[in-house]
Amino acid sequence: MPKITFIEHNGAQHEVNVAVGLSVMEAARDNNVPGIEADCGGACACSTCHVYVDASWSEKLPAKDAMEEDMLDFAWEPSELSRLTCQLRVTEDLDGLIVRMPEKQI
Repeated sequence: MPKITFIEHNGAQHEVNVAVGLSVMEAARDNNVPGIEADCGGACACSTCHVYVDASWSEKLPAKDAMEEDMLDFAWEPSELSRLTCQLRVTEDLDGLIVRMPEKQI
């Protein structure tokens, strides 16, 4: 089972095991990771599951589609490392993924 590390803005870390097929957002929600609000429930209709992917992972993830790019315009301080966790489907290849939460979700 892949392991994902969520790092809060204050530095607190949460390592969670995630079943293949879930989204990274579902992993955070199901494990009560603070900082991922997921107001739209994973429909890519908000930006409240925004994270910064660790730079070592940015090239290993699938490309952002147009809808994710558009929603990231509404995220708190987006960067080239920004992703919406609802759009990242967990596979065995994501074992070890590290994501950092922004200061806040909007």
